[in-house]
Formats: sequence, C-alpha cells, structure tokens
Amino acid sequence: MNPAAEVWEKVKVLMGSEMTATTMNTWFDDAEAVSLEESRFVLYSPTRFKRDIIAARYASPIQNALRELFSSDFQLTVLTEDQLTSFQDGPKQSDFLPGTEEYTFDRFVVGSSNKFAHAAARKAAENPGMSYNPLFIYGASGLGKTHLLYSIAHTIHEAHPNFKIIYVKGDAFTNELITAIREGRNQDFRDKYRGADVFLMDDVQFIAGRDSTQEEMFHTFNVLYELKKQIVFTSDRPPKEMLRLEDRLKTRFEWGLLADIIPPDYETRMAIIRNKSIRMGMELPDFLIQLIAENITANIRQIEGTVNKIMAYQDLIGDTVDKNTVIRAVKDIFKEKSDILPTADVIIDEVCKFYNLEPDLLRGQGRAKDISMARQIAMYQIRRMTNLSLKEIGAEFGGRDHSTVLNALNRIEELVKTDPEKAEIIKDITTNINSRYE
Repeated sequence: MNPAAEVWEKVKVLMGSEMTATTMNTWFDDAEAVSLEESRFVLYSPTRFKRDIIAARYASPIQNALRELFSSDFQLTVLTEDQLTSFQDGPKQSDFLPGTEEYTFDRFVVGSSNKFAHAAARKAAENPGMSYNPLFIYGASGLGKTHLLYSIAHTIHEAHPNFKIIYVKGDAFTNELITAIREGRNQDFRDKYRGADVFLMDDVQFIAGRDSTQEEMFHTFNVLYELKKQIVFTSDRPPKEMLRLEDRLKTRFEWGLLADIIPPDYETRMAIIRNKSIRMGMELPDFLIQLIAENITANIRQIEGTVNKIMAYQDLIGDTVDKNTVIRAVKDIFKEKSDILPTADVIIDEVCKFYNLEPDLLRGQGRAKDISMARQIAMYQIRRMTNLSLKEIGAEFGGRDHSTVLNALNRIEELVKTDPEKAEIIKDITTNINSRYE
C-alpha cells in the first residue's frame, strides 16, 4: 500500500468515529487516495456527483483528520475519472529549487523551540520586503533553519512566480566571488545578486573574516534594502557573536528581526517522528515514538535519519518495526561523538575549503603566511579530533618531523587562548568537520 492509501485508511478511521457507517459506506467506500503532496491531499471518486458531495460536505472533516495526523493543514482535491488521467500524466515536480519541494511551511513541525522563528518566516514570506526585513534566523545545525529558508522561497514563488529568488550558502557566495574576480566578471556577479527580488543566504557566518566577500555583501545588502527587497539570513550564531564580521554588517543584520531556534523539546520531537513516519507510510506505536524521542534530543536531522533507517530495515531486511529495530537504528547511526573520529583527509579538506587552498599546497613545502597558518591549523585539528600520533600527523604533511608538528600545535593552542578571531576560525572549521558525520 502506498503512503497516500495508508493515510486515507487512517483518515477514514478518524472520521468513522464521528459519522455513521451508512454515511461512510455511501460516500467513501469507492473513494481512493491518489497522492499525498507537501500541502495537498488528492482523492479520486468515480462519479461527478460523489465528487461534488465530498468536496462540499466532507472536505472539513477530511482536513481535520489530516491535521490531527500531521499537525499541519492540507488542501483537499477530489478528482473524477476524466480528471485523473491528466493529473497522473502531468508534471509532478517544479523546476524551481528542484529537490526542495518537501521543505514547506506545512511540513514544518512547530513547537515551543521554533514557534517564533516559524511565525516570523511565514510573515516575511507573506509580505516580502515589508515585514521583518532583514530576517535573521540563528541556531545550531540540524534544527530547521534551511527548511524555513526554502519554505519562504516556495511561498513567495507561488504568490509571485515572476520574482527573482536567489538562495545561496555563505561559502558558495565567497567561492563565486573569487571565480568572478579571477575571470573578470565582477559586474556579472553584482548584477546577479543585486537584481534579486528575494535574497536568501544560508550559513552567513562563513563570510566573516573574508574582506572582499564582506565588501560585496555590504553593497549588495544596501542596494536590496533600499529597494525593499526581502533579505533573509541564517547562521549558527547571532551577529554580535561573529567576531570576524565587520561592524557595519553586524549593524545591518540587526536592523530587522532576530529569531532563534533551539533544540526541540520532547513533545515537538514526538510530533516530528509521528509526522515523518506517517508520510512514509509507516505506523509507529506510541511507545516506539517515545523511545526515539527519548534517545535523540538535539537534532531534527538526526531524528528524521532514524525514521529513515527504521524504514530501510523494514523495506530491505523485512524486519518488523519493534523495539529492537529502533534500538539498532539508534545505535548504528547515532553513536556518541567520542566514537566518531574524522579522518585526516576530511580535516585537511575542510581546512582547505575554508582557506580556498588546494590540499597539495597544505601537504607541500610552501611557506607563504596563509599556507603556513592553514597547515598548522590542520595539524592542530587532526591532533584534537583523531588518535594519530605526532609522527603520523607529520607523515600527512610531506613527512614533517614530530618537533615541527609539536611547534604547530603549541602555536595554535596559544592563539586560541589569546586571539578570539583565531578561536572563531577553529570553531567554524570544527563545525564543518562535524557536519559530515551528522
């Protein structure tokens, strides 16, 4: 049975508690679920007469049942046979931000931890450029910030299909600028971003400390703000805690509204798990939902990953969804941080991305100031985050001896204590490394 059909059976059970058996049999016996979409539930009824009755009399009970199941609102569409073929043959996926269709407000589970940010994002989407501009959403990784950005984008696109909506990550913005400078396409870069009707930047903290990027962001922000174009940023911290961010940008980021997201409470985690499992056509009993919610507490992405793993056990191995299945999924995916050690290659790769360097330069003999600093930071991170010895770390960098590695470690350790900006760089790189294992 497909997920839509599974949901329809649950809806009928809920409605059956409020309606007579005669009513249910008369109007819904031959009705079939066609599709469960991001914010729409599609039914098929064999006759136009039944379709009209369901749409007129029973749309509200169906929507109320869906709301009870998903904690979100759905539009109801009822098709007859002549409409069914065209619906099934029509395009199912938008070419706007493909792959993000499920990230909508209707699929965002709201709880006390994110209620304010959700309300602010919705308001900005409904009245772009006029309410909460700029909007700055901050919180730890995996709590739904990107989901809200995509939700804003899809909502605005639906209401204003001609708007130029740009979504970009902070590090991608920097890399694109570097390429534009190298190829002499600065004006093309500026025209692209300053011509946006809606500008959405994810992980804006990664532009901090990059002078050219901050300069472009400053002027891009000013142009868009003066034109009353909607601007939304996300970050893992508020502007005032970005030590390497220019004061003029901190000030502008705070002109609008700051909204934080914190880890979900127990009730919200329960709702997320129930919502996710139902959408996947899997019914988890309450005690298993409670088990997941009790064991995974900090990260929505981890919660959804656990449900996906349970589904995989069921589909690929044929396991029944019981307590042991859940325990295996939790144990297999979400080990303690101390059990997850990144490789030296991963650490070097992330340091190189941060400094826009090739790994060969870090492993080579180059002594330029920026290369030397990046190399020492990579050594420091490898020592902190792996079990490699000083000799093994040296081998990762062209066979440098252990005294060279030790000097690098001591230098970076001292800088972390005395230089807040260097400490922030270490924090950013660590976040990027850890994100690979979430």
